[in-house]
Amino acid sequence: MKITFSKVGRSPGNFRHRMEDLEIEGTLLRTGAHEVSMESEISGEIRLICDRCGSEFTEKLRLPLDLTLTDQARKVTEDLDTIEFLDGMIDISRLMEGEIASYRSAYHYCPKCREDEREVDIEY
Repeated sequence: MKITFSKVGRSPGNFRHRMEDLEIEGTLLRTGAHEVSMESEISGEIRLICDRCGSEFTEKLRLPLDLTLTDQARKVTEDLDTIEFLDGMIDISRLMEGEIASYRSAYHYCPKCREDEREVDIEY
C-alpha cells in the first residue's frame, strides 16, 4: 500500500493495511512542508521461533507505532523515529515489513519455555 506524500492533509487521514495475519491501522497528519506524523498500531497474530527450543509458535501482537515520516534526507543525529520516503510515496507495506522484522529479531520464548523459566529456583 502506497500513499502519495503530497496528498496527506493537515487533518488526520485514516489508513488500514493487512499483511498475513497482521494489520496496521492508524492516521497520517501533515505537520510540516516535508513532514507527516503517523500514529498507528500493528496488531494480530505473528508466528515466531522460540529462541530456547526452536519450536514455532503464534503470539498475539499489539505494537504501537508513532513515527515521523519525511520526504527529505535527515541527519542521523536527529530523531531516530523518523522514516525517510525520498521517492514521494509513503510505503506502508515496506514500513510494516521492517517493523515486523525488527520485532521478530528480538528474543522470544514459546509458552512452554516461559513456563519452564518460572519453575527454575536458584539458591545462592
